[in-house]
Amino acid sequence: MANKIVKYYGLGRRKSSVARVTILPGSGKFLINTKEAKSYLNSDILIQDALSPLEVTENLKKFDVSANVNGGGLTGQAGAIRLGIARALIEASNGEYHNKLKDAGFLTRDARVKERKKYGLRKARRARQFSKR
Repeated sequence: MANKIVKYYGLGRRKSSVARVTILPGSGKFLINTKEAKSYLNSDILIQDALSPLEVTENLKKFDVSANVNGGGLTGQAGAIRLGIARALIEASNGEYHNKLKDAGFLTRDARVKERKKYGLRKARRARQFSKR
């Protein structure tokens, strides 16, 4: 029987972004929507933020990361990828990295989303300027 390729999956969400992340043993390649991460995210800070679970667990060059992301902006997408990578790492390590990732805050889903606009107001909370005269 041939060697079976082992893939680990993780789903991450942040604001209105959804990231479906696949990690597999490799050399540290990072693809987002089949593009190289540098050309997709444009910022080293966002790439570093997305890969921070791999840095904390010291697996930066041990896994290839492939992420399929849609919705939201680049910052939200980077946050969604970070959560997806963290969840996939727990699956890959059978829970061994859970405490490290939890202490670093990578397993918490950031629930902050934009508040909806209310009627009679200009924005979610911004009212018209009031003048007594």
